[in-house]
Amino acid sequence: MDQLSGMDASFLHLETPETPMHVGSLMLFELPDGYQGDYYEEVKAMLGKRLHLASVLCRKLAQMPFELAEPVWIEDDDIDLDYHVRSVTLRRPGTMAQLEQLIARLHSTLLDRSRPLWEMYVIEGLENGQVAFYSKAHHSGVDGKAGVELAKVLYDVSPQMREVPPPRRKRGGVSYQLGVTELLQAAVANSAEQYRKLADLLPTAAKALTAAATVVANQRTTGGERSLNLGLAPRTIFNDSITNQRSYTTLSLPLADIKQLGKRVGGTVNTIVMAVCSVALDRFLKERDLLPKETLIAVVPVSLRTEGDSAMNNQVSIVRVDLATDIKDIPARFKAIHASSEAAKAVVRELKPVLGVNVPITGSPWLMTGLASLLGRSNFASRAPAAGNVLISNVPGPPTPLYMAGARMVHYHPVSIPYHGSALNITVQSYAGLLEFGLTACRRVLSQEESYELVEHLRAALREIEALPPVEQAPGGASGADASRRSA
Repeated sequence: MDQLSGMDASFLHLETPETPMHVGSLMLFELPDGYQGDYYEEVKAMLGKRLHLASVLCRKLAQMPFELAEPVWIEDDDIDLDYHVRSVTLRRPGTMAQLEQLIARLHSTLLDRSRPLWEMYVIEGLENGQVAFYSKAHHSGVDGKAGVELAKVLYDVSPQMREVPPPRRKRGGVSYQLGVTELLQAAVANSAEQYRKLADLLPTAAKALTAAATVVANQRTTGGERSLNLGLAPRTIFNDSITNQRSYTTLSLPLADIKQLGKRVGGTVNTIVMAVCSVALDRFLKERDLLPKETLIAVVPVSLRTEGDSAMNNQVSIVRVDLATDIKDIPARFKAIHASSEAAKAVVRELKPVLGVNVPITGSPWLMTGLASLLGRSNFASRAPAAGNVLISNVPGPPTPLYMAGARMVHYHPVSIPYHGSALNITVQSYAGLLEFGLTACRRVLSQEESYELVEHLRAALREIEALPPVEQAPGGASGADASRRSA
């Protein structure tokens, strides 16, 4: 029995029929030459042998009595693979557009909370002969980084499927339904332990807050630098209440080219991603006469996970990055985006010891669930002040090709979560030399056709950034802007 942290449980409590809180992936596989087998059955058989290697696949929720505390994970030893692993065939001709529309529909449905919170689909019928694989798992049990760890469990690094040790036989009876007394005792013990950790953390928290305040003050006073944007974001079409219907599109770019471009124009891969999104969103909104005069703000998740930590839980916080859409000169905008991104990351580095700390609150499940329902039904998100305009996430993924049941994975696109007030989520993941985009949105706010249009704006934005002049390199290989910022 493992009690959820407040952060993990919040993804359960904030879930409504309009806002499913699961993350997913769309993968495309090339079957071996001359393949004659049943790929769906082979995938299902492989998963059946490896379920025990990833706890997220073989645990389910048990709610606390009267929702007085966060739920717990309990082991489920009766998993119905025919329910969790499904087969779908696209209608002819089986285009990528058909596949993306199917993923949008599959991603809009809630997971069954009486079972382990995951589903997988083998999708055949693509006109190019590839096989698609879509998986989704609830965010309460897995974040982006932990999802990559899950991928390492499920996939192979060569066409030869590795043999894994079978699960060990369980000894003694395992209670499928925990008693009220046992649940309440676990909740009390967990709360006491968390409050003890909070008390021990107070001296560290004071130092971290002081250091973060210093970083913010220094960034705001550096001569010639754009100050850190601490205000609210302007209202846009993306700051609206959403429905459960989704649009979804993908984009793939060569990662080596993006890295080289970043070095040439004085930024990182993350800066390139932010700048491309900035220019694309600018053009998309401007064409509709909907671009606000104030700069757009991106809400960006950042991982708090330490090196070597492969726990299947959420260790993430968020920062705000200024997209500088009020700056029309593209080189100046790029510099402002880079400065904002680096400043935000510097603040997170200082606050990392206290971010994500679990604070148990009695009755938080029913309180947060009620607030989430009220937020959707009241249309409050369309009138409330906005902290950001879009969600943009950049997750490092496997650097080498992966295989599943003997087939080589050629693409690995993320599928993520829009929410009330943030109707568009642009998630980017690196994989085997590619930078894979997944645009997930509320279809009422951004239709499927409009999503394709935004992808074309992303392509055009990249061409504009490629046309930027190279920055002067300071001694040591850093750009002049970076060197002056460090010397300050």
